[in-house]
Amino acid sequence: MKHLAKRHLLVAATAAAALSLTACGTTEPAADAKGAQDSGKTKAVTLTDASGAEVKLDGPATKVVGTEWNVVESLLSLGVQPAGVADVKGYQLWNTAVPLKGEPKDIGTRGEPSMDTVAALAPDLIVATTDLPEAAVKQLRDVAPVLQVRSADGAGQIDQMLENVDLIAKATGTEDKAGQVRERFDAKLEEGKKALDEAGLAGEGIAFADGYVTSNQVSVRPYTATSLIGEVNTELGLRNTWKMKGDESYGLAATDVEGLTKLPKDTRFAYIGSDGDENSTPFAKGGVLEDNAVWKSLPFVESGDVHRLDDGIWMFGGPGSMEAYVDALVEALTKK
Repeated sequence: MKHLAKRHLLVAATAAAALSLTACGTTEPAADAKGAQDSGKTKAVTLTDASGAEVKLDGPATKVVGTEWNVVESLLSLGVQPAGVADVKGYQLWNTAVPLKGEPKDIGTRGEPSMDTVAALAPDLIVATTDLPEAAVKQLRDVAPVLQVRSADGAGQIDQMLENVDLIAKATGTEDKAGQVRERFDAKLEEGKKALDEAGLAGEGIAFADGYVTSNQVSVRPYTATSLIGEVNTELGLRNTWKMKGDESYGLAATDVEGLTKLPKDTRFAYIGSDGDENSTPFAKGGVLEDNAVWKSLPFVESGDVHRLDDGIWMFGGPGSMEAYVDALVEALTKK
């Protein structure tokens, strides 16, 4: 588990001092910042975000807006309750692993936040991703400092996810919490791998996908080995059986029901849907594929190796979502 070994070094460093960021964030030493706050003063924070922009704050941000669900999850995991969240109902539907608390203001869609709504909140900081259109980021910078994180990186999804948590922690003065988040995540991976090993499932084939129905046609989205979930599966000691290549950032591919016939016969198939979105569960019992001849002929369907994991696990989330994924997958695969 090469990623895990690398992260253990970072966790050890956290216990002694503030975390160092691959994302090039810089700030005053954590102890100095705490001392300044205790004396009634606040140390300024300067960071370099994923876009290369320098972000200057008068002090650790406390009133924060999140324009994407993964950054909202990171804020919550760090103990920061966001003042504004993009598509609150969507988050509550798709991410119950790290639930929202209180009543944050809905700032609009994830791709097009309402500038007026954000401005009315008068935030200390807006946390966005590099997926947000440049024009929107430029407008948001007129409202408050904007910290951008990279949502995904096919060259290292887990490391990117944790670096994002670290960067947000530096901006909010929650570095100690970030260390705890890392430790919990690493422990969960070790726990899940051990459970699968003990069940004799080490090296077994897994194909995770989501699906969507449009005009009664099913689109399937494979999560290849370079996706976040794909990397987690590898860390758990499983073998990703998707042969197709995913996109450079997210490691996602596209296929249809016929494409599922190319999966090896020993594949176990897993997916996440939502009862709140009936178009997201084509693989479920009673779904549109139930009577589809190709679907019914697939070896993993015939053998009953189709596993619907718990609703509310955001497939592009942070450590909290991935911990929930590990628990759900291990339970599904080891259930007798």
